[in-house]
Amino acid sequence: MFLFYFDRCCLSFSPCKHFLLLTILCYCFKRKKRMLFYFNIMKCASPMVLLEFQCPTTQMCVEKCPEKFLTLVKAYTNNKDFDYYKQFCKEGVTNSMVKILRLGLCPAMLTPSKPFTRRCFPALGQKGGVITVGNSSHFDDGSGTIRDAKDLMDGVKNATVVIEARQVVMKIFEDYTQSWYWILLGLVIAMLTSLLFIVLLRFLAGIMIWIMVALVILVIGYGIFHCYMEYAALKEEPGADVTLQELGFQTDLTIYLQIRQTWLAFMIILAIVEVIIILLLIFLRKRILIAVALIKEASRAIGHVMSSLFYPLFTFVLLAMVIAYWAVTAVFLSTSNEPIYKVFNDTECEHSRKTCDPANFTTSPMKYQCPDSECLFAFYGGETVYHKYLIGLQFYNVFLFFWCANFVTAMGQMTLAGAFSSYYWAFVKPDDMPAFPVFSSLGRSLRYHTGTLAFGSLILSIIQIIRVLLEYLDHKLKGAHNKFTKFLLCCLKCCFWCLEKCIKFLNRNAYIMVAIYGKNFCTAAKDAFFLLMRNMIRVAVLDKVTDFLLFLGKLLIVGLVGVFAFFFFSGRVKAFENTAPHLHYYWVPILTVVVGSYLIAHGFFSVYAMCVDTLFLCFCEDLERNDGSAARPHYMSSTLHEILWKNEAEDPSSSSAQEQDDKVKQQLAQEEDAA
Repeated sequence: MFLFYFDRCCLSFSPCKHFLLLTILCYCFKRKKRMLFYFNIMKCASPMVLLEFQCPTTQMCVEKCPEKFLTLVKAYTNNKDFDYYKQFCKEGVTNSMVKILRLGLCPAMLTPSKPFTRRCFPALGQKGGVITVGNSSHFDDGSGTIRDAKDLMDGVKNATVVIEARQVVMKIFEDYTQSWYWILLGLVIAMLTSLLFIVLLRFLAGIMIWIMVALVILVIGYGIFHCYMEYAALKEEPGADVTLQELGFQTDLTIYLQIRQTWLAFMIILAIVEVIIILLLIFLRKRILIAVALIKEASRAIGHVMSSLFYPLFTFVLLAMVIAYWAVTAVFLSTSNEPIYKVFNDTECEHSRKTCDPANFTTSPMKYQCPDSECLFAFYGGETVYHKYLIGLQFYNVFLFFWCANFVTAMGQMTLAGAFSSYYWAFVKPDDMPAFPVFSSLGRSLRYHTGTLAFGSLILSIIQIIRVLLEYLDHKLKGAHNKFTKFLLCCLKCCFWCLEKCIKFLNRNAYIMVAIYGKNFCTAAKDAFFLLMRNMIRVAVLDKVTDFLLFLGKLLIVGLVGVFAFFFFSGRVKAFENTAPHLHYYWVPILTVVVGSYLIAHGFFSVYAMCVDTLFLCFCEDLERNDGSAARPHYMSSTLHEILWKNEAEDPSSSSAQEQDDKVKQQLAQEEDAA
């Protein structure tokens, strides 16, 4: 309800009409004037252009760029030249030179120009090592001064900084329009691969785990081999030995792939990852056997609750609705501002950077005192109370987004935990399970535990919004030189990052305890915390090794789909050479497919992870409350019981956990006798 009324308030303040750039572009195209012309490109050489992304000179749309040298003074003396000159002047230009000069209706000069990204830039060239414009090394700036053509260079360079950034964005957008259906196909392949992997885990869990481990090692090994081959192939290429530091930042990222050092860095990173994975597999081989047994049990549970595999789709739809609602509200908040115009001047002026009105600026005292100044758009803002606290409303909108997103995630965790706990605590599986475990668990979560979900997600959201505020402060204080402030912010960011991870872990296990016993959030969180503390060795050994194996599964799916996307979009395979779209940056769809594949694989494997966590917590609770006797039998399967007890008998480090279990059982027995 808070989000609904907040959004209504934002809509009332936002007419959504201040899209200045789109308005200008539509205006230009409507009038068939497709080129943007700068009155004085040399004013773009000011350092403020790089800071404010605005050139302090008049800009207007023209049909075509100037083709010859011409000054206003010279053109005014010839009717034919003046008629040609008028197409580069503002509307309403007259034959009165006094009015033209006073209102700044025309540029002082024209230089031969060429269109570049729909903008008119001087036609600069080079002849005998000398910079030229229109085959001339000098030009008249309109005031009677003869200047060198190289004076135009700085203005052109600064004006192209923003253009290059916009060009990259436009090229990326064009790549998406050319490859979106292939990206969707790649994501569908990732979904089918994930689903096939999950189904195979149901019947061949042990074999699939070891196949998965072997394939991960092979895929990373192939990556190392491919990087080495690219590194060796560039050995004889000219310019390939340039270092990344010397190259600097380039908007065309494919340039980095032509440098040997790039492939060397990739090869070293993959080699380190390969060594780490192999060492972990060697030292955790016994633990992996137990984790495989737990995954087998999770596979059986998912086999009896097959609808759980499709629950992430429901969560995805709800999260998409939350994200869309938040995004629409954020857009309306952003567009509820008014366009603010500032005075820009390339020389000293007392009114520089002051607010102005473009409608009457030419007749204002500002223009009279600063003849060379221009009233140009600066940013969106306002002077009302609403605009004053707009940043606060944006933070409030972000907080509501975190709260709703965490609520949806928590509801999914509790729903799956309730479904899988009903499997574990069924003495005769699956006869003692409910007919629709996922639907029943979802109903219980919404009917009885909505407050628990809201409270748990609220705690997490408060921590997340604090982290956002810290990032905002860090961004605002980036120019500060106070080392203590930077150190304090760094410590706070690190502490709250750790706190968020801890709260997520505690909330997850608290929801499992709520799904099992139906207790309130605080009691369930306390019980889950102490239960995990009493089984710290099992948590570190069993649960985390299982998470590591599931992570390898996600890594395998992402690696396979990523390699396929690389060979397809890069055109390295001749069979796909004519099928693949022609792109500016082939890494754009590749990265999109890789990230999307990871999210899809994470969605499917999150069901397995939640199942493993639920069964693990139920297993720990089962060991403490039951002793395996006829009066208090264990609910775990005989296979899982045999493997776990066999491992703990062989592992001396598990003796403390066993002693703790015995103490808890004695305490529970005494409580039952007293009752």
